[in-house]
Amino acid sequence: MGTTAPPSNAKANTSSVILVILLISAAASLFLLWLIYQHPAADSASVRLPFLPALNAALNGLSATALIIGFTFIRARNIAAHKASMITAFLFSTFFLVSYILHHYLHGDVRYPAHAAYRSIYLPLLASHIVLATAALPLVLVTFFFSLSGRIPQHRKVARWTLPLWLYVSITGVITYAMLRLAQGR
Repeated sequence: MGTTAPPSNAKANTSSVILVILLISAAASLFLLWLIYQHPAADSASVRLPFLPALNAALNGLSATALIIGFTFIRARNIAAHKASMITAFLFSTFFLVSYILHHYLHGDVRYPAHAAYRSIYLPLLASHIVLATAALPLVLVTFFFSLSGRIPQHRKVARWTLPLWLYVSITGVITYAMLRLAQGR
């Protein structure tokens, strides 16, 4: 016979999962900091896979599109379509992260030209993008955990913060890519 766990066990389980999500997110952030600022680029001339930055921007744009579609579906109470859209956004963001890691492994950090126009706009935008991307990772994972484990009230509470943050990060990823390319004359 199936039994349900007492509420205290469910709360302990939830706390354990959230702790694991926070630890994984912190480890991922530290790895990216090391990769970008400490690891020497394997192909600093950007000969191999030069399309990765454009792919990253496209994946960010696709993620933002899936997020907006998912939001419209949940507003219309189409839960199945909402779930499919959010999983799609998660997959696009996951592919982005893999491509982003590969890009930085190969090409290292790409800097905005010192005397290029709009640098005073680009740098704060990039800073907000980086900081909020770091915060978005655990929020996205916690939001998915609550949804997939059937904790819909908690999912709704966290998703109210996750969606705008995730959407901002996806959109600013595209904008910073476009600004950097324009500043480089590409």
